Amino acid sequence: MEFTGSHILSIQQFEREDIQQVFRVAAQMEPYAQRRKATRVLEGAILGNMFFEASTRTRISFGSAFNLLGGEVRESVGMDSLSVVKGESLQDTARVLSGFSDIICMRYPEAGSVAEFAGASRVPVLNGGDGSNEHPSQALLDLFTIEKEMAGRGRGIDGLRIAMIGDLKYGRTVHSLGKLLALYDNIQIVLVSPPELQMPEDIVEIMRSAGHQIEVSDSLEPSIAHVDIVYSTRIQEERFPDRQQADLYRGRFRLNQGLYTKHCEPNTVIMHPLPRDSRAEANELDRDLDGNPNLAIFRQTDNGLLVRMALFALVLDVVGLVEDYACDVPWHVPKTPV
Repeated sequence: MEFTGSHILSIQQFEREDIQQVFRVAAQMEPYAQRRKATRVLEGAILGNMFFEASTRTRISFGSAFNLLGGEVRESVGMDSLSVVKGESLQDTARVLSGFSDIICMRYPEAGSVAEFAGASRVPVLNGGDGSNEHPSQALLDLFTIEKEMAGRGRGIDGLRIAMIGDLKYGRTVHSLGKLLALYDNIQIVLVSPPELQMPEDIVEIMRSAGHQIEVSDSLEPSIAHVDIVYSTRIQEERFPDRQQADLYRGRFRLNQGLYTKHCEPNTVIMHPLPRDSRAEANELDRDLDGNPNLAIFRQTDNGLLVRMALFALVLDVVGLVEDYACDVPWHVPKTPV
């Protein structure tokens, strides 16, 4: 794909070589993300960070990524801050906000809404999540994490064995990741969920059409026995009509250290897009896993910063200029590994 000036709306825009390009640039961003160096390559540029649905990691990650490249961030958070509550259309909102920004990251609760917004925007738009539809930057950082974790084991993504667990119907992260995995070869995927929350059939068909072996299950223990990756997701309570209906499924697929030791292979990587629901009735990834070196959930968030820096650099066409605007950082404090 041609990155320069493009919207990033769906993982289906990408070919395999595009993914590797993003990953190469992401790796180049590591000294800047770790504050060993600084760059002002986007000095004077403005990111419009427009999040009209709850977000912590994605919103701050996009904002931090832009700041680390030297740019400035303007934020609008929550539906009450958006003029659509006064009757303004998304198209009019896009025309206005794109006049204030050089690039926009947007999250909106309705599927397809970010693409609608992008259609009227005068600057590139990055999809930060549109309802239960897609979350392309999360899928990219997830795959980047998988590639790094598997490289440490002498493996690649081709031939991967992965269990996706939880709310696969409404979980947009697994929707995008499933589409992304379709670009790779010979992958075995176990889809573990209650029957009512199974992965949408169109996404299953995309994976099957890629030649992957797909198994559907509603039982946790046998599904995690012979996989390289356990990818857990929370019950997407905000997509249900009410909390009572979400509670019917909450806590059905809990993973703790005891289950991991008994059923998983010794080096099985544990992933989760976060936030993990740590309430007693859910507890999908128990805190007793925090000492497990294969728990990669916080390495995922660190990798997300790298991937989002890469997307900004590619879309704004400054990859080759980052080093030209770089300098050492005298106040650098090393980060504790996760």
